[in-house]
Amino acid sequence: MSEISGTLHPRERVLIPEAPPASGLRECPIAHGSDQDSGSPLLRGAAPFNIAIEIRSDLASAADEWKAFEPHADCTPFQTFGWLEKWQRHIGALKGTVPAVVFGRDEQRRILFILPLAIGRRSVLRALTWLGLELGDYNGPLLANCFFEHPAAKDFSAVWKAVVALLRSDARFRFDLIDLPKMPDTIGMQENPFLRLKILPHRSGAYVATLGRSWDGYYASRRSASTRKTLRRKQKQLEEHGEIRFVEPAASVAAAHTLATLIEQKSRVFARMGVENIFMRPGYRDFYLSLVTDPVVRDFVHVSRLDVGETIAATNLGLQFRGRYYLILSSYHGGEISRFGPGRTHLHELLRRAIERGFTYFDFTIGDEPYKLDWADRQLVLYDHLAAYTARGWLVASAVNFLRAATRLIKTTPVLWHLAVKLRAFAGRFARTRKAAVGASE
Repeated sequence: MSEISGTLHPRERVLIPEAPPASGLRECPIAHGSDQDSGSPLLRGAAPFNIAIEIRSDLASAADEWKAFEPHADCTPFQTFGWLEKWQRHIGALKGTVPAVVFGRDEQRRILFILPLAIGRRSVLRALTWLGLELGDYNGPLLANCFFEHPAAKDFSAVWKAVVALLRSDARFRFDLIDLPKMPDTIGMQENPFLRLKILPHRSGAYVATLGRSWDGYYASRRSASTRKTLRRKQKQLEEHGEIRFVEPAASVAAAHTLATLIEQKSRVFARMGVENIFMRPGYRDFYLSLVTDPVVRDFVHVSRLDVGETIAATNLGLQFRGRYYLILSSYHGGEISRFGPGRTHLHELLRRAIERGFTYFDFTIGDEPYKLDWADRQLVLYDHLAAYTARGWLVASAVNFLRAATRLIKTTPVLWHLAVKLRAFAGRFARTRKAAVGASE
């Protein structure tokens, strides 16, 4: 990457690969596993339809097969080895998360699926969930392109029952409840087999824009003439504060500097909104820093900023994967120039570049922020699977179900959501005022 300056539709299945294979199907790749798992025996079992199950707790032992399977598999960037290995190294290991990566193979030992699962602690409970759960906007399996032809695709609940039984047979992987949230209804061009389980809609949706062939045509189709006129006026006002440049830092040092600015800007937004600053959580800064500085994943990770004169006015971290641009983190300068929409100008440039580089979709990912409605033509409904396996797991699952249902009701009721946002912002202002008062008295 070189440095360069300068009405929603109903639920649709849009998580498609960059291009379908010419013959309609790719062959399932043949891959043979190791018999060792970082010095421990590999946990093996069987599932219906003659599927062999293997479970690994050491990511290094799974790396070669995972990375060989990944290019041929249907998945999102949040299931790639590079993303999840970094998450486990910088975040999961600090939390005591135990990976439980499940390989499912057919009779020829070809990989049919990889389930990137993990055992995580929640107070006194152990939960089976997705590896990298918190930062995965779309959670799910990696599926062989031919998986939907296999009988297991139609009766995945039977396969899942065998996976759960095998996990619970080993002390490393025992759990009190299963919590698998934020699952899309399709993986690539295939139905997500986890939707064969008991599911509920997730409390937030995700939004995707289908891009046009040219920026001018796409822009005109999404914004009215009067809106475009207003935005041109605001951009001229922004230009009065200095030359506007769109920058994609190529060097690791420059990318790290842009990321640091993004974190600083986003932290101020979190404080203003009265929500938790995720960058204060152990390992989060290191995770993102490793993403933007590791040359192995730099073609996958995209960092950009909008400079206005000497000011970094807006920043962004995104992922580029199979013809789709994923907007992960973005923010803007909170000073005087914020009145003229530097974040909006930056987003326009991101959309323009995505179109010019041949991306089919611009994925705003999970979250119901109103600005997404200006661009998205498709809404993705995500799903959760929650099940208890012990008495205390049942108690927690019941409480979680209630809280999620209440949150879903609030977020889908405009009056309630508007009130919740106002109360959250008020709580944030109160906390900042109290902190300042305490600091002044010391």
